[in-house]
Amino acid sequence: MHYGADYNPEQWPEELWPEDVARMREAGVTMVSLGIFSWSRIQPRDGEFDFEWLDRVIDLLHEGGIAVDLATATASPPPWATAAYPEMLPQDENGATYWPGSRQQFAPSSPVYRRLAGELVAAIAERYARHPAVVMWHVNNEYGCHLNADYADAARDAFRRWLAGRYGEIRALNDAWGTTFWSQRYQSFDEVFPPRKAPYSRNPGQELDFRRFTSDMLLECYLMEREIIRAAGATQPITTNFMGAFKPANYVEWAEHMDVISDDCYPDPNDPESFRAAAFQRDLARSLKPEVPWILMEQSTNALNWRPTNAPKAPGQMAALSAQAIGRGADGILFFQWRQSRAGAEKFHSAMLPHAGTETRTWREVVALGETLAALPELPSGEATARDARVALVFDWENWWAVEASDHPQNAIDYLAVIQRWYRALHRRHVQVDVVPAARVGEGYDVAIAPLLYLVRETDAAVLAAFVEGGGHLLVGPFSDVVDEFDRFRVGGFATQLGPLCGIRIEDFGALVAPDAAAASPGERVAPFAADAQAGADAASPALAGAGTLLAEEVHVVGDDARREASFTEGRRAGDPALTVRRVGAAGGTARYLATVPDEAGVQSVVDHLLSATGVEPVLAGLPEHVEVARRGRLVTVVNHGGPAASVDVVGTDAVTGDRVERVELEAFDWAMVVAD
Repeated sequence: MHYGADYNPEQWPEELWPEDVARMREAGVTMVSLGIFSWSRIQPRDGEFDFEWLDRVIDLLHEGGIAVDLATATASPPPWATAAYPEMLPQDENGATYWPGSRQQFAPSSPVYRRLAGELVAAIAERYARHPAVVMWHVNNEYGCHLNADYADAARDAFRRWLAGRYGEIRALNDAWGTTFWSQRYQSFDEVFPPRKAPYSRNPGQELDFRRFTSDMLLECYLMEREIIRAAGATQPITTNFMGAFKPANYVEWAEHMDVISDDCYPDPNDPESFRAAAFQRDLARSLKPEVPWILMEQSTNALNWRPTNAPKAPGQMAALSAQAIGRGADGILFFQWRQSRAGAEKFHSAMLPHAGTETRTWREVVALGETLAALPELPSGEATARDARVALVFDWENWWAVEASDHPQNAIDYLAVIQRWYRALHRRHVQVDVVPAARVGEGYDVAIAPLLYLVRETDAAVLAAFVEGGGHLLVGPFSDVVDEFDRFRVGGFATQLGPLCGIRIEDFGALVAPDAAAASPGERVAPFAADAQAGADAASPALAGAGTLLAEEVHVVGDDARREASFTEGRRAGDPALTVRRVGAAGGTARYLATVPDEAGVQSVVDHLLSATGVEPVLAGLPEHVEVARRGRLVTVVNHGGPAASVDVVGTDAVTGDRVERVELEAFDWAMVVAD
């Protein structure tokens, strides 16, 4: 169990470094991420490297028993680089340049940036690949965090090459993008540009491919650095820090290239429900590479600096959120940063060692957590945790990109917000969830929920059909199976692949006025639905009810083996199906279709109905909603996220103390880890 933080010794006088190491030992630190923003110190001029100071830091840490996660330092090019090579600077869609003075001021596809970064990484890797202190490599930092996309000429040239590699011939691109519309037909890849500023709506196929290209360019930068590190003889794990559900980078495609997933997570103390969003992010990180424990690479010990209001964490909240991460698969708890900065944009960002010193609550909590983590035994991973989650929540980056494009029946869809609403409903019922793309639904789950699956590849549709035919229970939400992977309608109407599986036909999407639209906006805002009294003897629970938002689709039930479970009760769709079910095959599988985006209470109602109908059980039953529970093999973690005291019945051995327990008592922000019998 690694414990530590980003360490930036170059910000401090060298005589302070021994004190840092002594304090780290006091806090129980086992590993630090070193050199993340050190490019200007390591390479003060083009072709000139200064490693003597870094040698001393690494040796000092090693002597103190502190391992090093060594960064490649490529996240923030120094001023000399952009002054000498301004062509490496990125631009926005309007052609405005992102200038130095912050960080991430580089165009990912720039040949000059890649050359300079490659030279830096080669020098670092050749020097430290075999240093005994280095146990992991930290490539760049939070790729794309501030610069979500680049539209400069380097991106233009790279985009053209990427498209040529993807389509081969320009006629294939024209077909995929439907360029006969609005006279956009291209004769050569050299005529194609990134989707820069335009008079009106841009081609949706071009927009989707540019999203793919942007993710790929960032990934190419990572892969370039990884290969340089390996070529130098390094055998340690290599990673780069993810940021949860980060829209610009398709982490599902990135995950196979990571030796270990690392993730940065900063829940907002002002939001009493933020622990559920944090749990979603932990489950996503675990699901990306389930065979390997992941690392929480960054979190805060206390307050941040970059939100409009940066509230401190409550006493015990930092440890509670750390326990949440461990319970959901983490084998490392790290922070930004070790020592709070005296200057710079993030000087108000909290750290393990606060500017106020060691006579602080933050320091006391840091030391206490280090002692606790050091007492933990080796925790379950890999095959021992393979069957923890029985529910798959379908989350797909390409759907995110495509469904939030413009010119749709409903242009107010927030894909991530909808996905997280379903996650919260499952989390409140203490049901363990994996967050996976549709292609992985067949990996042994009982239930799969796909709240918005606008873009469906034929291979994904086949996986979902096989899942249901094999006895699985699938719930598909509205605006699903609308387009192919090029954002084109399929021949034959809507839901041509999933419609027959669910026993429905879609006639119209029925857009509603968005919930956050101005009060004076005309039109229907809500489409209430409730259990259908005519559904039959095994009808849905009368508690099945809610308010539909955004869409109220016109759905027709098709076939004798499909029926409605709930109907719309008001508005233009009153009396029409809102939720349908079809039984499929001898194995007892079911496919449900939900024709609206329910509000929070409505999603909870549908989830409760689905769990009851499919027999999915919580990890532990009878817990209040503010108490979280997660299973990691035999390890059961329970956390009280700030609510009233709670008693939790769980029989086994306390993972920290080794004591036998049958019940744990949890005050606000208390937590326990029990190796269950």
